[in-house]
Amino acid sequence: MNLKCPLYINGQFIETPEKQNIINPSTGKVIAEASLASLKEVELAIACAREAFDYGPWPQFSLIQRKEFISKIAQGILDNAAELAQLETQNTGKPIKETTFMDIPSSAKAFEFMANNFIDYLRGEEFNVSDEAKAEVLREPVGVVVLIVPWNYPLLIACWKLAQALAAGNTVILKPSSLTPLSALELAKIIHKAGFPAGVVNMLNGTGSKIGEALCADKQVDMISFTGSNEIGKQILQYSSKNVKKSIMELGGKSASIIFNDVDLDGAVNSSLASIFLNQGQMCTAMSRIFVQDDIYDNFLASFVEKAKRIKLGLADNPETQMGPLISDAQRKKVINYIDKAKAEGHRILCGGKIPENTELKNGYFFEPTVLVDVTAHSHIFKEEVFGPVVLIHKFSDANEAALLANSVDFGLAACIWSRDLTLAQELAGKLNAGTVWINTYGMFYNQLPYGGFKQSGFGKELGREGFLEYIRFKNVVLDQSRDGKPLVNYWYGL
Repeated sequence: MNLKCPLYINGQFIETPEKQNIINPSTGKVIAEASLASLKEVELAIACAREAFDYGPWPQFSLIQRKEFISKIAQGILDNAAELAQLETQNTGKPIKETTFMDIPSSAKAFEFMANNFIDYLRGEEFNVSDEAKAEVLREPVGVVVLIVPWNYPLLIACWKLAQALAAGNTVILKPSSLTPLSALELAKIIHKAGFPAGVVNMLNGTGSKIGEALCADKQVDMISFTGSNEIGKQILQYSSKNVKKSIMELGGKSASIIFNDVDLDGAVNSSLASIFLNQGQMCTAMSRIFVQDDIYDNFLASFVEKAKRIKLGLADNPETQMGPLISDAQRKKVINYIDKAKAEGHRILCGGKIPENTELKNGYFFEPTVLVDVTAHSHIFKEEVFGPVVLIHKFSDANEAALLANSVDFGLAACIWSRDLTLAQELAGKLNAGTVWINTYGMFYNQLPYGGFKQSGFGKELGREGFLEYIRFKNVVLDQSRDGKPLVNYWYGL
């Protein structure tokens, strides 16, 4: 263990007395030692971010200068792409193929897109509201923004949030998950090298139980952007209610994929495998409920199970690995608990449902791809987010039944529709209570388009113009143009 990971506060890298070991989920071995923030570091980071926003040079920079800084982060990610991919793989258990070709390039593109578009998004609007007055709606940064990032996509989601918040002109405090802080703390080095003024970007590693309330309740913080579980999201809303502030909540999902009988069977099966087993199923958009129309249900199920059994589990840094470990032993125990409940409720497991027997994997947190059938809409595993490589496959007869099944849970994050009948698919998309609906594809995130869910999946958007504007406050400036400089209000009490 050689890697040391300090905090980053006010332009300085800070070691703290309290440390934590960072574990490689593939091997169970310690790969780094990261400093942990205490309340002292939280107070320092908030004070420095506040100072940088209120009195520092960052808010005074021209938009072109701001664009140059943001572009430097994008280039820094690309320049360090191989190292970041390896770090993300070691810390999260993601297969190296995923981090190399998905996570790292997408992280750089988030900054590239914002650098090329935010100036247009910031243009104010002017209104001639009456003969006597005109107005301008200004778009200003919110202020000090706390960004809280989950462990399943630690670098990518950090970059989504940072790119938008910084492009809008805010100062930020980013808290990665204490399970996966390595790539975010490495990103701090890239930001430091880019020459950002002190206090504009601060990175705090720490457990939510120790520093979460202090970060979210402080009245010097103007906004919180959180991605993570519903349980933690509700805690954050309680903390932030002590001093009212804007929030974005991107929470859990129990997404549905609806497959009609006119599809290409092989294409639908292969795509559906990716929609649940990528990143070991640890995705809020994972299609953990797959509904298949009656006529092709049996053939789809047989092919899906046969191919799921062939998925290659392995150490995440092996280029041939198709599915790596879960993030931790605690997460694997949570998945096993759901499997035990499903068995007790009489649901059938057609493959997986257990820890693999391969001795090469014995020290990691591996779990086999799992397929369940005969699952009722009232069961725990139908309604609740497992966050692991577990899928239930269920049949339906027509589009109305499919919509009822898909909408019958508390979440509303994403959905898929597979059909050659695009009119049918687009009509059904309008009936689904989900913030993102993919038709004949899965998981295509575009920086131009907003992302975020409905119902218990949260509120607010990331990405696109709409996501950027979440990090903006709107100021209405009214200019009176009454004749002779005497506004109407002048006559209300005038004598």
